[in-house]
Amino acid sequence: MWTHYAGFIGTLCVTLGLVGCQAMGGSTGVGFSYKKMPVADGSAVAGEGNSVLYKGSPLALSGNGVKVGDVLRDVKVAQNDLSLVNIAQTKGAGKVRVISVVPSLDTPVCEQQTHILSERNKGLDRMVELITVSVDTPFAQKRFAKEANIANITFLSDYRGAEFGKAHGLFLEGLHILTRAVLVVDKANTIRYLQITPELTQLPDMEEALQFARRLVTES
Repeated sequence: MWTHYAGFIGTLCVTLGLVGCQAMGGSTGVGFSYKKMPVADGSAVAGEGNSVLYKGSPLALSGNGVKVGDVLRDVKVAQNDLSLVNIAQTKGAGKVRVISVVPSLDTPVCEQQTHILSERNKGLDRMVELITVSVDTPFAQKRFAKEANIANITFLSDYRGAEFGKAHGLFLEGLHILTRAVLVVDKANTIRYLQITPELTQLPDMEEALQFARRLVTES
């Protein structure tokens, strides 16, 4: 399985032109070096019939799109021990949750997005659940978390059939990866904030999403 997955990641890196792909795992955990990366302005629309861009070229989204005000859909994703959990019923259910969606942790933009979530939340991780979802295998996610020294994020894998991506309109079927996005979900599992980066190479506005989550906690 690992040999097949490593080959897939290599192909993905070449296909997307995502330079800086490593053997697997991201940061060594010794002072992650943040790069200056563009932050997306605005949001794409989820679901069939819509698209995002990769360096100006359109990539079609698949699945039943969600929008702000919709309830998070009941789909199962894999935990790092391969057991399945309903995305709507993770350990933080009943609290505000921030869900960061990335194509692959083994790319520079995804790596930085995940470090921002972990390291720049200004104590929000003590009040909400921080989640990262990708199609990386649970083994790869576990390795990334260990090497990046990240212990305050719940990593969930959509590798089995991209059920999360398809159910929320965040799946890039041609590449079999998730698009880049960030969601803030309230205590009742309602999506209150959603940004899908119109350009795949840009970061979501994580600071805005985290501030929004903090306001939700304060209001409740």
